[in-house]
Amino acid sequence: MTQVKHYGCFQFKAHITESQIAECFQAMAGMVGRIPELLDFHFGPYDSPEGLNDGYTHGFIMTFASAQARDEYLPHPMHEEVKAIVVPCLERVVVFDFNLPL
Repeated sequence: MTQVKHYGCFQFKAHITESQIAECFQAMAGMVGRIPELLDFHFGPYDSPEGLNDGYTHGFIMTFASAQARDEYLPHPMHEEVKAIVVPCLERVVVFDFNLPL
């Protein structure tokens, strides 16, 4: 079986507060254990001396048990609810998935 890593980078709009950013990530973290086979979620602000973040300020990574689990997550009603909280706060977003053979 192959797990899927689902990661993304966010650039929040200039007027978004730290409290609103925390609310976004709290909503995202709340999906773990409630969406089947979403195994974990980690996030944090950019923290590298390389300076290659291209304006993105925060990142996240999720692990799904399989590609099928990720595919079921995408239209999941809870994911749609979380998107309604997060997306309006974003200036830019990029999301990238890759398979992780076990």
